[in-house]
Amino acid sequence: MKLISYLHGGASHWGCVIGDGNGQGVVDLGRRLPAFASVSALLEGGEAALAQARQAAEGAAPDHALAEVRLALPIARPRRVFCIGVNYAHRNAEYKDGSDLPKYPSIFMRVAESFVGHGEPLQQPLESQQLDYEGEIAIVIGRRARRVKGDEALACIAGLTCMNEGTVRDWVHHAKFNVTQGKNFNASGAIGPWIVTADEFPQGYGALRVQTRVNGEPRQDDTTAHLMFDFAYLIGYLSTFTTLEPGDIIATGTPTGAGIRFDPPKFLQPGDVVEVEVSGVGVLRNGVRAEQAEGAAA
Repeated sequence: MKLISYLHGGASHWGCVIGDGNGQGVVDLGRRLPAFASVSALLEGGEAALAQARQAAEGAAPDHALAEVRLALPIARPRRVFCIGVNYAHRNAEYKDGSDLPKYPSIFMRVAESFVGHGEPLQQPLESQQLDYEGEIAIVIGRRARRVKGDEALACIAGLTCMNEGTVRDWVHHAKFNVTQGKNFNASGAIGPWIVTADEFPQGYGALRVQTRVNGEPRQDDTTAHLMFDFAYLIGYLSTFTTLEPGDIIATGTPTGAGIRFDPPKFLQPGDVVEVEVSGVGVLRNGVRAEQAEGAAA
């Protein structure tokens, strides 16, 4: 099931996408399941709530064509977004610093305002010309987790989505030990287009492919087979020091090929279009625009 949050008729709704290709439609699950006000509320209801959603969607006629709605972040205001740095083995070598593979994952946090939904423009900030892309697979947590491991950790996954973990490169170097400011500019990243629920991945998560394209040009391409810290480990590690809650998001790392790694660097420019594709999920697509100074004409 593909869960979405969306805007239609000037109001916020949630539901699911049915059909394929140009025939995709939207089923308004919020209208059919009034006990759940949002995708987050549905996830908080656990497997029983998801079963209700599947039953409500089964055989339902679409309420709208997908093209008639505006997609928002799948989790309208994610409570927490954990981001894992340098998690693909090839990326550690990309730094060319002779370092050994890490013993533990690198972690930083992002705020909800730093992301937009599918189809919404990424924003090149006034302060920098170094907006970069990072295509990633993002885990959406579906049940409370504390000190979980192995299969128990994997059972905490509600589903997966695509993420462009956009980065303002010069601002990640403003301080010695953190990257927070360069990772949290408003509208610098994107999540979507939807959450594909865990039952759609019967073969597990060990060979998922993530690709990034800029204006159709392939830039990143790798699979989760090369992750240094797999999904179960990440959930186990994070849940050791904090309690994961339904709707929390974990960005699992980006492959080699970000714009900063080219010579000269290939940073995003207004008018560019970035696509992040994840096998079994779909394509997250966003254009890029320059931020307008307050009071300036759009």
